[in-house]
Amino acid sequence: MRGLLTVSSPVAPFDPDLSWRLHHQVAVRPEPFGALLYHFGTRKLSFLKNRTIVDVVNSLNDHPDARSACRAAGIDDAQQAPYLHALGVLAKSKMLVVGEA
Repeated sequence: MRGLLTVSSPVAPFDPDLSWRLHHQVAVRPEPFGALLYHFGTRKLSFLKNRTIVDVVNSLNDHPDARSACRAAGIDDAQQAPYLHALGVLAKSKMLVVGEA
């Protein structure tokens, strides 16, 4: 599955085995295609292009790591690559930060 996220920054290394959460300055606005994320600190805007990735992002704080959040959203391990890629892009753009251990 391609094209889960559109953002203008390159992908940085992302550790899906860590806890992640939305940055406290990020607002999520649901849309028919998925959601808009806006970072009030950096003024960056990101588009989540399906509701599954929106569910993952919104539930990150409820799980010990990103992989667990994907599993809880119904994404099996073999299908997680595009979702983890999207989360990595969000981490690089500072939409996501490492959560509490």
